[in-house]
Amino acid sequence: MAKLTETILVTGGAGFIGSNFIRQFLTRHGNFQVINLDRLTYSGNLSNLKNLSGAERYRFVRGDIADPKFVNGIFKKYHPDYVINFAAETHVDKSIHESGYEFIRTNITGVFILLEAIRRYGVKKYVQVSTDEVFGSLSLASKKKFLEQTAFSPNSVYAATKAGGDILCNAYFRTWKIPAVITHCSNNYGPRQYPEKLIPFFILRLLEGQPLPLYGDGKNVRDWIYVLDHCNALESCLFKGKPGQIYNIGADNELSNLTITRFLLEYFKKDKTAIRFVNDRPGHDRRYAVDSSKIRRELGWKPKHDFKKTFQDTIRWYLKNPEWIERVKKKTAGVFNPHINEKK
Repeated sequence: MAKLTETILVTGGAGFIGSNFIRQFLTRHGNFQVINLDRLTYSGNLSNLKNLSGAERYRFVRGDIADPKFVNGIFKKYHPDYVINFAAETHVDKSIHESGYEFIRTNITGVFILLEAIRRYGVKKYVQVSTDEVFGSLSLASKKKFLEQTAFSPNSVYAATKAGGDILCNAYFRTWKIPAVITHCSNNYGPRQYPEKLIPFFILRLLEGQPLPLYGDGKNVRDWIYVLDHCNALESCLFKGKPGQIYNIGADNELSNLTITRFLLEYFKKDKTAIRFVNDRPGHDRRYAVDSSKIRRELGWKPKHDFKKTFQDTIRWYLKNPEWIERVKKKTAGVFNPHINEKK
């Protein structure tokens, strides 16, 4: 084993993007120790990190970024050189139909406590993993894309709390020169994504022979990026990103929810009668699209994965991992979409 010279603290590393990041990071950086701090809420899944390459350099710690005593203890014990924050409440439906308190607690208070620990103990770089949803909605008829300097205009509790965390990072950089970098990424897809999100949720429905509940007219557009392309971008921000800067991460791959649904139906050899249009989600943003020219120009990143291939690879991963699916279903049976029976 290579001599360990640096430590990275990954918060929320048992989730979808975090676990993919850790798997890739361990294979690439043999001199790093990875500390995964995760509260293991409903979407946190340690089976995402089974059979890790470089597992001797990996440590899991169960805990809450919103607990200041616990977070300070982690910094005292491990002295991380880098911190990347994936920990977040992310399910928009949950923020609408249930209490938004957990979103405020994790996405704002948790970020504040991490920043306070960094202010006290210091790090080389802190990456705040955020979302394009902080910018609000674009018109379907528009050709505009969100820029890094686009004003925040969130339309959900989730997006508002993520914007709050981002604003705190900017304030800590301006006031105390905390070396924070903020990223705003478009919609991710890939293996190990929790089935509250569109693609894995619909895959599971199709496997069970159930109809696909599609919000509104299904024409809401998202820029879809493969999760490992996102992870590559985050590594670039971690090691080459300039403190105080914001980087948009997107793949220029705009597709409607209806188009994604049709791709899934085609793969499973089902016809459009499987679609059930349901009442639209309150405040449902019509279109997201980010301009990622800054990160491409300044950090030399660009997406490398082909959508058609990785989309099919993602479907095949779920088909090949029924035990993962069953474990997730038992953990939170029937809560992936609480309003699938509503009719238009």
